[in-house]
Amino acid sequence: MTSVIFMGTPKFSVPVLQGLVDNHYDILAVVTQPDRPVGRKHKITPSPVKQLATELNLPVLQPEKLSGSEELEQLIAMQPDLIVTAAFGQFLPSKLLAAAKIAAVNVHGSLLPKYRGGAPVQYAIMNGDTETGITIMYMEKKMDAGDILAQQAIAIGPDDDVATMFDKLSIIGRDLLLTTLPKVIDGSVVSIPQEEDQVVFSPNIQPDQEKLDFTQPARLVDAKVRGLRPAPGAYVNFNGQRTKIWQTTPLTETTDLQPGQIVKKTKHQLWVAAGEHSVLQLEVIQPAGKPKQDITAYLNGSGQNLKEEQQVIFNE
Repeated sequence: MTSVIFMGTPKFSVPVLQGLVDNHYDILAVVTQPDRPVGRKHKITPSPVKQLATELNLPVLQPEKLSGSEELEQLIAMQPDLIVTAAFGQFLPSKLLAAAKIAAVNVHGSLLPKYRGGAPVQYAIMNGDTETGITIMYMEKKMDAGDILAQQAIAIGPDDDVATMFDKLSIIGRDLLLTTLPKVIDGSVVSIPQEEDQVVFSPNIQPDQEKLDFTQPARLVDAKVRGLRPAPGAYVNFNGQRTKIWQTTPLTETTDLQPGQIVKKTKHQLWVAAGEHSVLQLEVIQPAGKPKQDITAYLNGSGQNLKEEQQVIFNE
């Protein structure tokens, strides 16, 4: 059996680990991030990868920081045939990469060299891309810069968000990895260097990126809503109140109203002007301190006094 150290953390990584187990790779250890507080009650919760590893009775290591840790020395001493990572969330020291007898490979959620970094799916959606994909690559110390071993593209649909794309990509990543690893092991794989002049970075989302800009076209406002869903969520200053926008639809209608003005209001619809004369329909929102609500509930409650042509979204 080919021995593997697997490193991953979120739900995206789970099918990859399960696929390795189902295909009889010898998992020496599973490395994942430490248990973190989750939800409003901040309940300490193991990562999805740890939950699966525990179910499968696999040994788990959870270093807060891999570099300089006791866990790092343990992993190096294991001398695995392969190290496989999938959204682990930490850099791997060079001496750990060198400990793999055959190779260290990564399952990355983009078509490299586009979207190196920690939020490739988010940026692909927010930028309005029509496709993304999976790259299987050799690992090196520089972030997501290793030679490409295999790639597979997938379309981004108009209703896709980060959750739906991660679900699709995790299955593609599992299958592409499992067809690529035998070629890595027998030495027949053909690797392709990344074109450095084509590199695009996708660093982790920062709080100041969560605010929507309604001077952009409706399609890009909608793309950002989906690119920040299910977390952390996009927000606006809506009628003087910080409000999260969870679901929208860009419409074919046009308007001469200013971005942020109400184009149409009925009992069940709220259309707002966006950039380039475009119109965005708001469908699910969340005023500060309140639960999510569909637009009908909002308009029949605290939004009942809104009027057409009223400026409700401010971009300052």
